[in-house]
Amino acid sequence: MKTSIKNNYINHKETIHNFTWRALQIFGKQGITFFIFILCAKLLTPHDFGIYNYILAIIYLLIIFGDFGISTATSKYVAEYNATDKEKLKLIIFNSLILIIGLASIVTLLTILFGSYFLNEKYVYVLYVLPMLFLAPISSLYDGIFRGLKRFKELAMISLFIGLASITFVYLLVRSYGLTGALISQSLFYLVLVMALFLTYGKIHIQFDKQLIRSIFNYSLLIGISSIGYFMYSRVDIIVLGQYGYIEEIGYYELINKGFELMFLPFALLAQVVAPNITAYFSKKEYSKVRVKLNFFMKLIIPAAILIAIIFYFIFPQIIKLFLAEYYVEEMLMAIFILSFLIPTKIWGVFQTQSFIVATGFAKIIAITTLLGGVLNIILDIVSINLIGFTGVFWVTLIIHSLNIIFQTIYYKYKIGQI
Repeated sequence: MKTSIKNNYINHKETIHNFTWRALQIFGKQGITFFIFILCAKLLTPHDFGIYNYILAIIYLLIIFGDFGISTATSKYVAEYNATDKEKLKLIIFNSLILIIGLASIVTLLTILFGSYFLNEKYVYVLYVLPMLFLAPISSLYDGIFRGLKRFKELAMISLFIGLASITFVYLLVRSYGLTGALISQSLFYLVLVMALFLTYGKIHIQFDKQLIRSIFNYSLLIGISSIGYFMYSRVDIIVLGQYGYIEEIGYYELINKGFELMFLPFALLAQVVAPNITAYFSKKEYSKVRVKLNFFMKLIIPAAILIAIIFYFIFPQIIKLFLAEYYVEEMLMAIFILSFLIPTKIWGVFQTQSFIVATGFAKIIAITTLLGGVLNIILDIVSINLIGFTGVFWVTLIIHSLNIIFQTIYYKYKIGQI
C-alpha cells in the first residue's frame, strides 16, 4: 500500500506540488481578500460600505474593457511557447503590456471625459481607483505568465506575502480616511503586487512583434466578450441597485456574495482536479465514462449543496449579528432568505462548468447562455426594481441563475448523450 502511494506520488510529484501551491495561493488570497472586505464593512458605515462596493463594481466593469481577455489569453501562449519556442516566449510580456496599456489608456480617457455625466456626485470616488485600470490587468497578466511557466510556488509566496502585508495599510487608511482610504487602498494593493511580480519575474525583453500582438488580441476577443456577458450575468446587479439609490442594499448583496465565494471555492478546486480526467475520457472517445462521472457527481454534489444551503440560511445571519450587528436588519435577512435558494444550483454550476462543460470542449454553451442570461438579467432587474423595490434584484438573480444552470445541465447531458 505504502509502495503504491509512494509510486503514485513520484509519478505525479510535479502536479501534486503545483496544485498544492496553487490551492494555497487561491485559498490564501481569497481568505485575505475576505478579511479585508469584512474589515472595510466593520470600519465603514453601511452607507459608505455600499458606495465602496458600488465604485468597485464600476471599476471592475471598466477593467474588463481595459483588459478584454488579454491577460487570460497570454497564459495560453506562455504555456505554448514555453514548450515550442523559447525565443518567442521572451516577447510575450512586453507585447501583451502594449495591448493592455493601450486599451486601459483609452478607457481611462473616456472615463475622465464622460464619467461625471453617468456617476454624478460619485464620480470623484472613481478617480481614486482609476490606477486599477492598469494595475489589475497587469497583475493578472503576470499571474498568467507565472502559471504558464509553472512557477506556482513563487506566485503563491508573493500573493500571500503581499496580501498579509496589505492588511496593515488597508486598516490604517480606512481607519484614518474612511471611504476615501478604502478606495485608495485598493489601488495601493495592486501597485505593490505588480511591483513584487515585476521584480520577481526579471528582465523584460523589449521587442515589438506585430504578429504576436495580433494573435494575442484575436484570441482575447472571445474571452473579453464572455467576460462582459458574465459581468451582466452576475455583477451588474450592484450597478442597478446603485443607480436606483439602494446604496446600503449593495453592502448586503456583497456580504452574501463574499460568503458564497468562500463556499464555492472548494468545489471549484475539486473541478480543477477532476477536469483533466474528464478531458482524457472525452479525447479517447470514452463518452460512456463521461456520462457515468457526470451522474455520479450530480448525485454527490447536489445533496451536499442542499445541506450547505440549509446551514448557510441558519448560520450566516448569526455570524452577521455577532460580528457586523449594524447589518443585521430586515433587508439583509430578506436577501439571505432569497439567495439561500440559489446555493444548490450555483454550487453545481461552478463544478459542472469547469470539470465537464469546458473540459470537454463545450465552452460555447457557457458563453451563449451567460451572454443571453446577462442581457435578460439587466432587463428584468430594471423591471422588477420598479415594481417591487430592491428585493426584485435578488429574486431576478435567483430565477435567472437557477434557470440558466438547469438549462446548461439539461442541454449538456443531451449533447453528451447524442455522442
